[in-house]
Amino acid sequence: MLRGSPERELAAWWEAEAEAATAAKAQAAKEQVRVDPGAAGEPERKAAEEQPKEPTPGPPRAAEEGDARVSPRPPPALPVYRPKPAPAQGLCPHGKSRSKGRSCKRSSGQSDEYCSPRPVTVDSSKARTSLDALKISIRQLKWKEFPFGRRLPCDIYWHGVSFHDSDIFSGQVNKFPGMTEMVRKITLSRAVRIMQNLFPEEYNFYPRSWILPDEFQLFAAQVQMVKDGDPSWKPTFIVKPDSGCQGDGIYLIKDPSDIRLAGTLQSRPAVVQEYICKPLLIDKLKFDIRLYVLLKSLDPLEIYIAKEGLSRFCTEPYQEPNPKNLHHIFMHLTNYSLNIHSGKFVHSDSTSTGSKRTFSSILCRLSSKGVDIKKVWSDIISLVIKTVIALTPELKVFYQSDIPAGRPGPTCFQILGFDILLMKNLKPILLEVNANPSMRIEHEQELSPGVFENVPSLVDEEVKVAVIRDTLRLMDPLKKKRGNQSQQLLATKENPSDSELAGNTNPEAHLPSICLKQVFPKYAKQFNYLRLVDRMANLFIRFLGIKGTMKLGPTGFRTFIRNCKLSSSSLSMAAVDILYIDITRRWNSMTMDQRDSGMCLQAFVEAFFYLAQRKFKMLPLHEQVASLIDLCEYHLSVLDEKRLACGRRGTVGARPPSSGTPQEAAPAAQLAEGHPPPCTNSAHRLSHSRHSPS
Repeated sequence: MLRGSPERELAAWWEAEAEAATAAKAQAAKEQVRVDPGAAGEPERKAAEEQPKEPTPGPPRAAEEGDARVSPRPPPALPVYRPKPAPAQGLCPHGKSRSKGRSCKRSSGQSDEYCSPRPVTVDSSKARTSLDALKISIRQLKWKEFPFGRRLPCDIYWHGVSFHDSDIFSGQVNKFPGMTEMVRKITLSRAVRIMQNLFPEEYNFYPRSWILPDEFQLFAAQVQMVKDGDPSWKPTFIVKPDSGCQGDGIYLIKDPSDIRLAGTLQSRPAVVQEYICKPLLIDKLKFDIRLYVLLKSLDPLEIYIAKEGLSRFCTEPYQEPNPKNLHHIFMHLTNYSLNIHSGKFVHSDSTSTGSKRTFSSILCRLSSKGVDIKKVWSDIISLVIKTVIALTPELKVFYQSDIPAGRPGPTCFQILGFDILLMKNLKPILLEVNANPSMRIEHEQELSPGVFENVPSLVDEEVKVAVIRDTLRLMDPLKKKRGNQSQQLLATKENPSDSELAGNTNPEAHLPSICLKQVFPKYAKQFNYLRLVDRMANLFIRFLGIKGTMKLGPTGFRTFIRNCKLSSSSLSMAAVDILYIDITRRWNSMTMDQRDSGMCLQAFVEAFFYLAQRKFKMLPLHEQVASLIDLCEYHLSVLDEKRLACGRRGTVGARPPSSGTPQEAAPAAQLAEGHPPPCTNSAHRLSHSRHSPS
């Protein structure tokens, strides 16, 4: 573009006009300045055509690469004023450097300059049943939806079922790899059982469980033993298929000899649990609570709980189980997908009546009867945090397998559905965790026999749209960028008005407050002592060796023993090999996943417990495990320091930095002799604060 050309003069006029607008706010408020139709988008061009204003010519300057191409028609003249000096060459009117091939834009309808950021893009092509609630959320946020996918990467991908719905190499996806597997009945029971072994008092919110068919003999023997000790004990058990959902295949039994149980043993794996016979009742009906939990990040761990949830009611008045009513599913099972087929199911647009209500309406009703609602919420928050802590170790293994460090991949987040039952004494009991909680905001209504119609559910829409919308707000990848732009814009103004401050610093001012409350790391101090298995998982992942694998081979296990200095005269490497073979063979026979050969994380945890009990014999199990973890982490940190020193000095025989000092050698010597070190780690502090969060 040549000096003095019409394009050059118009570009110079545009910059001078922007500067003049900043200098004379009063005049700019009265006069609408015409935006350059070549640099602005289609909406700005239409607004300029509807209300044309005469621009003022400015002094010419050299053309820059990236200037917008405009019509050579010169702009009409305005009354002449004295403009401020034009910005430096290569800068946009706002003082920012021009990027190649881009022009700086102003949003229409604003008298002051503003660099409008692009909207967040969401790929909803795999959303499935959550699509309606997602569309409403995107519309409220004023983001851009791609319902059929997009060739270019999107900021957020919303999947309806699992992480593997499609291949994603960037952005954010609303599923964690492995979450579906982790919250199945058997896997969840095993994960919670490990924590119950370490902290039995802290994890008594999950019913005693047995895994079928592997533990059927143990189940029968333990039930008989308790009956022999207490003949008046008449228990009830609930059988849940491992891969079942929506109440499919669930039934109640009174005794392990029930013939239906024999059929389950032959058909598919299941979990059998003690049935909660004394639930809290409202209107003589049993109900459960569906709470929505956002796992925003795995490392560092970040957990949010929705302030509102759903209460799903049975449709027959509750009676304690007896041989005559065991098969009454509408009395004992709270699953919405079952009770909706009951003739007594009540659809209601009110949040406090019907067979599906908001959780807050239940809390209000309990509060009117004098119940301490803060205590109920505190116990529920504690249950959620402890459950997620039990799940995260194996989730980390799945995550590093699907998204190895150093390789391209998305970041993950996920909404989980926690099903919780309140006992008569208001103690919360965890029933199950759903990786894909239903986000449908309508229900089927039978108009005539066999003829159904989808009818909007106001209760579902009120709860679920808020959860999805506010999850997107928390995951907004452009939020920080928009905030920086707003701050930079306000910094250029001498006396910004209150409306400008509100509009620029809070682009979500038109939205309600976020319904998701952070509970971790907010309450991390009260719960970090529970994360022993999480630290074991870090050790396990370190010695996996091959990126993408989920099982530890014999060489990796031997390297773990050697590097952590766990072998001794009483535990030879031959004994280590035997330990590895025995535990690995047994766990591989119990798991259905035969993709890789080797030791899974749960087998590694069992081996770690065995080693801890051998080394620290006179301590409770959780102290034994914590002491062994400290020993392993200490030896590995010393090894890392040695390697770092060798790398810096460039010699293999470099002296390790102060690894032999008495201050560092003393803890290692104490641990090696089987004595725990001074309580410097929160995992050792039995006098730690275990108060429930408020």
